[in-house]
Amino acid sequence: MGREHPLERLFTDLVQRNIVRAAGLQDYEMARYIAGVLTEFTHVDRLYRIRDARGRRLEQVAEMLMESNPLLEGRSFFHEREVRKHIGDFTLFFSGLFPEYVQRLQTRGLKKDALIDYIEAGKESYRIVAAFDQFEFRKVAPLFRRLAENFELCVYGLNLVKRELEENQRAWYRSVQRSLGTN
Repeated sequence: MGREHPLERLFTDLVQRNIVRAAGLQDYEMARYIAGVLTEFTHVDRLYRIRDARGRRLEQVAEMLMESNPLLEGRSFFHEREVRKHIGDFTLFFSGLFPEYVQRLQTRGLKKDALIDYIEAGKESYRIVAAFDQFEFRKVAPLFRRLAENFELCVYGLNLVKRELEENQRAWYRSVQRSLGTN
């Protein structure tokens, strides 16, 4: 995102505490990357940044998968990599922080994503990104390979991040109530 975002330190601390320590993934590069995804996705325009050839915003993973395929909608292999990276980030974000949304997709048959397994789509997308291991992508390919291999642990760690955020929010609210004398 460029300059350090005000939430970046918070997300880095939460991810390191919950993914590195609690989930047992001793991979600080991966933790920094995931904290960066959280920071980036605080902006909705970044969460839904993938657009089709007509410029229409893609909000479903199924549509993004079609957009990524260079033989279908995709424009090039580099575009495939960019979209697949986003799919990995998107599915990790939603599976980790909003698992109830992902679970509800299965019961809401109207959306194309009702047919998509977010975990498998995320893992596959990160594996494809890792396969781009030449030239300018050589140094980051191993990171995406590890993200694919540890996707479920990263989701679990993000579930812990969500829980900690919720606990902190409740504690803050209770302290405000006490200070106002309303409890």
